[in-house]
Amino acid sequence: MHRIRIRSLLPVLLWLILFGLGLGCANTTPSPDAKANNPATPVINRIEQSGILRVGMSGDQPPFNAKTRTGEIVGIEPDLANALAAGLGVRAEFVEMPFGELLGALEAGRVDIVLSQMTVTPQRNRRVAFTTPYFVTGKAILTGSEILAKAEKSEDLNIMGLRLSALAGSTSEDFIRKRLPSARLTTTADSDQAVKMVLDGTADAMVADLPICVISVLRNPRAGLVTVSTPFTFDPIGAALPAHDPLFLNLVENFMLNLEGSGLMEQLTQRWFNDPSWLEEMPDPAPRPAPTNTPVQ
Repeated sequence: MHRIRIRSLLPVLLWLILFGLGLGCANTTPSPDAKANNPATPVINRIEQSGILRVGMSGDQPPFNAKTRTGEIVGIEPDLANALAAGLGVRAEFVEMPFGELLGALEAGRVDIVLSQMTVTPQRNRRVAFTTPYFVTGKAILTGSEILAKAEKSEDLNIMGLRLSALAGSTSEDFIRKRLPSARLTTTADSDQAVKMVLDGTADAMVADLPICVISVLRNPRAGLVTVSTPFTFDPIGAALPAHDPLFLNLVENFMLNLEGSGLMEQLTQRWFNDPSWLEEMPDPAPRPAPTNTPVQ
């Protein structure tokens, strides 16, 4: 579990001062009796009673969430989590785990919210609730091949034997299985390992959301990596919440609306996409356990 540094919170804290969020920046914490008499809000009750908002994220999806050399988790989503927690009058606690385990942890009550570049899909929405998207992205590839990077549609990559890597349990894996049946897929536990496969030549390309591909090019300036100019899909990214607390969903939904209207999301996007200085704090991708080859059926 990690906390974000104060320096990266400055634009968020300024926004909280200016706009108040309407979520509890004033002294609006319910009395113990009020909490006890509101059984319809179990998640809100737990957060208020503990003083902690437990936020699930993978910690390896820059610029949305990433771990620095000192072990701190930073990025767009940690900033959002801290802003939401401040509005609730509590502190955010980041619970790091592999991306494929996040929804299970949310369903089991081990985290209160998932902010981890999670695409809103019908399949996921049958398990948990999602807020209005706070970002829209799309599938792209990271590759060392200028020819592959010129692909304009997914069909251009449906090549027999093309070796692709992707994060296990992600929509990138689903994208390959459904749209690129002729390719050969290798799933990995985290994005760093998927990138490393491209770097060491064991994969011809990694499939991931376009921001991850762009940041991977920036992190490896001498590796000859390239990505596509336009994503192949339209993928809305939302916050995942427990299905059994509609008032908590409503609260976070209102936060997202304030987020967009106030311009905070635009500020965070500018900071994390246009100012590459934070990349200096990221560790070099390290070798991970060997991935499992899972040919596309």
